[in-house]
Amino acid sequence: MPEDPLPESLDVLAVAPHPDDLEILCGGTLAKLVKQGYRVGIFDLTSGEPTPRGTLETRKKEAEEARRILNVPVRVNVELPNRVLMDGPEARFALATQFRRYRPGIIIVAAGRTPAASPDHLQGGLIGEAARFYSQLTKWDERFAGTAPYRVPHLVYAPFPFDAEQRHWHSQFVVDISDTIDQKIASVRAYESQFDAARFAKVEHLIRSTNGYHGGRCGYMYGELFALPTPVGAPDLVSVVSGSKGVLAPPQIPGRDHPPMG
Repeated sequence: MPEDPLPESLDVLAVAPHPDDLEILCGGTLAKLVKQGYRVGIFDLTSGEPTPRGTLETRKKEAEEARRILNVPVRVNVELPNRVLMDGPEARFALATQFRRYRPGIIIVAAGRTPAASPDHLQGGLIGEAARFYSQLTKWDERFAGTAPYRVPHLVYAPFPFDAEQRHWHSQFVVDISDTIDQKIASVRAYESQFDAARFAKVEHLIRSTNGYHGGRCGYMYGELFALPTPVGAPDLVSVVSGSKGVLAPPQIPGRDHPPMG
């Protein structure tokens, strides 16, 4: 049995290597999920330090301020090492232990290979995928702080917009964040140690451009792109096709007040 009582389970748990990764990738969606009544958690694999601009204490305060801005109730640092983050057994055990403790219904994993930025991004995605599998393993509880096996039902990817590869995901979808884009940008602005005025202007431009493009393709002002490792399944074609834009107009019967469809 675990030493401490298990915390309340999460509906959605998002994980990435560094504080500020998830804010940039999917902060609008996380804020929207909270508004919709879901219990959400942000899990940073590392502190993000050392960097040329920050300190451990500064980054901790900034991450907490970003969490507050997004209204996300839970933020956990898994305390893996920055800069030398590598997919391997110990990292998998550490993250899988958190999956077992918080028992999320969905995990969002930052995904992509970023050779012009930190290689931690690719490794973090691999750790997230593997930890989901490790979380369900039986007869190994001593490697997971005595927590019980737990199978995470759903895995979602939050792709890095500057991924070096062109990936052919089984399926993609876009979440409308038009009502939370300002929260998202404010949460990124909280990382003052990492983004001075000039750097922040570039990051804000990237966010608005990327989210404007993805949202615009779906008829939204701003949207965040996600991907799935499997095709989208649904019992109803109309609800998938129409999404949040409303259902299709009911078919008209010839000879009535309106002409037939087609």
